[in-house]
Amino acid sequence: MKLFEYEAKGLLSKYGIATPRGSLAKSPAQAGKIATELGAPLVVKAQVLVGGRGKAGGILFANSPSDAKRLAKKLLNTKMKGVTVRSVLVEERIPVKKEVYLGVTVDRSKRRYVAIASSEGGMEIEEIAAATPEKIVKVLIDPLYGVLPYHARQVAKRLGYSGRQMLSLATIFVNLFQMAMDYDAELTEINPLVETPEGSFVAVDARLLIDDSALYRHPDFKERIIGEEEGELRPQELEARKNELAYVKLDGNVGVIGNGAGLVMATLDTIQSYGGDPANFLDVGGGASADKMAAALNIVFSDPEAKVVFINILGGITRCDEIARGILEAKRRMGFVKPMVIRLVGTNEEEGRRILTDVGVPVLDSMEAAAKRVVELLESGE
Repeated sequence: MKLFEYEAKGLLSKYGIATPRGSLAKSPAQAGKIATELGAPLVVKAQVLVGGRGKAGGILFANSPSDAKRLAKKLLNTKMKGVTVRSVLVEERIPVKKEVYLGVTVDRSKRRYVAIASSEGGMEIEEIAAATPEKIVKVLIDPLYGVLPYHARQVAKRLGYSGRQMLSLATIFVNLFQMAMDYDAELTEINPLVETPEGSFVAVDARLLIDDSALYRHPDFKERIIGEEEGELRPQELEARKNELAYVKLDGNVGVIGNGAGLVMATLDTIQSYGGDPANFLDVGGGASADKMAAALNIVFSDPEAKVVFINILGGITRCDEIARGILEAKRRMGFVKPMVIRLVGTNEEEGRRILTDVGVPVLDSMEAAAKRVVELLESGE
């Protein structure tokens, strides 16, 4: 679960990490009032759960309360990467001497958390790693001990700080890690963490992704999911949550549906190995019913960027005949609005194949052959 910037910053403040003064506004008038209380210069930031807000025009600078009101009006109720802007964060603009990056995430290959830092903040960490890999500092964290003060001081020193600033940055690092642990975070990052001309540090942007499986430990955020306002998420993401489907939007043009996270990940990799580009990750889970399969197809069909749909089912507790009935139910409700490539293997495989082939829907038994067929369909424009 992604938190909004203002929510993540609220948690940072709770853990003693300085953030800019500011408040949330849901109308231009409210933005103007907040700006008057803060004083100029200001920043007006769209609160949406998508990345790349700055490049998309979602972060604007104001020099007066009237300017902030005008910019809030410009942003509110507009679409940003397909998501409606329902609120803006109006906050003071922090003078910048230098920007750094601090983050804590999961290294699944090492089965532990890893702290990542860089002396080049303000840009995506992937861009930093590609352009200047020598400026990335990575520290694997022992799950038994966590981040110890001397670890944090070492990171601060490697970023080029010493004395009081080194101790201050180390404290922020320790507190950030503790917040990540307390909130079961898959990703926690401050980007950028600004060094001011006076030598202090302020988190001017923040991200926090909570593990969905741990939301029962965070009832306030779980309730927010249930009451999520339409527009804060893409329509496909909202529909997936309503149907308890694991869905992540990607940037490609091949819609993907599978059962089991590992199989879906393997499907994404196979598509890419044949030159395709996945449009989403969608896991219907184990034991998926016909209704759930129909709901999954509805979600993928509704994505305008998905030109072809690849359904990859390895039946265990998931029955291939149930999946086939779900596909036919989707056909009954909306028709096959996009070309599909289907692979069915496993429990009740023969019955599932029969159900589909009886109505003229071909089924493959090789994931590689199916992925190759998907790419062929895209290239031919069929």
